[in-house]
Amino acid sequence: MQPCHLTSTGAAIIAARFYEPLGAPKAAVVIGGAMGVKQDYYAAFAQWLASQGYLVASFDYRGMGDSQHRHLRGFHADLFSWTDDFDTVIAAIAERAGEVPLYLIGHSLGAQLPGLLKHRDRIDGLVSVAAGSGYWRDNAPQLKRIVLYFWHVLVPVATALCGYFPGRRIGKVGNLPRGVILQWRRWCLHPRYHVGAEGAPVREKFEAARFPLVALSITDDELMTERGTRVLVDCYANAPRRIERIAPADVQAQRIGHFGFFRDQFQSSLWARTVALLQGFQVVQETP
Repeated sequence: MQPCHLTSTGAAIIAARFYEPLGAPKAAVVIGGAMGVKQDYYAAFAQWLASQGYLVASFDYRGMGDSQHRHLRGFHADLFSWTDDFDTVIAAIAERAGEVPLYLIGHSLGAQLPGLLKHRDRIDGLVSVAAGSGYWRDNAPQLKRIVLYFWHVLVPVATALCGYFPGRRIGKVGNLPRGVILQWRRWCLHPRYHVGAEGAPVREKFEAARFPLVALSITDDELMTERGTRVLVDCYANAPRRIERIAPADVQAQRIGHFGFFRDQFQSSLWARTVALLQGFQVVQETP
């Protein structure tokens, strides 16, 4: 693993890690993390992918994890600038990898942003993990019971008092820049999520995406429903796309949930399935 720092828009310094395979890479993979989740969480998965012959990159969005270089009070960032950070990492791994295929594995938020990327044409496939629309009516039942209080009371009050969202202190999501949490709130209160809240410019970017997408929807996800996944997948309106449902019983597990996919107990099942999907993207690309 090689840690490095990349310069994104606005001179933001992004902490990234590159995981090198032993030989020439068969493809490159960028892991886009979930909201409030540091790249540390994906380290075992990234190392395993590298052992399978992939050049892998992970990163922390600006203001998060190793990319937090100052206190978040007064720090300016939103989900568009986080998309710029994603683009920066894609450009860096593409330069390292050369002409091999480049894939994205997006966990939750990491699969919600790729339609906004400037480097959409360089992407050869996206595997979406436990991702979907964040619209509150599409949330899982147990989350739906508290989410309106979260968006209408907790987020605006806590953010106004602190100048950022102090999620770590209150045990919700994690610390987030003010611009990120307030834009995310706006998305989550709109039935069409980001393509609805932001209007035509964002909708048209998603409609311009042509890379294939496979969304892995987890049946015991405590945050995301199958309907929410369908809403997100259909934002990529002109891309080849499908949803695959995964139940814990399919992989001889008691639980997967929203975050369990990246636990190393799933190397021979869910992780191997992901590699099969990446290989499937490549077969389709090479077939006339």
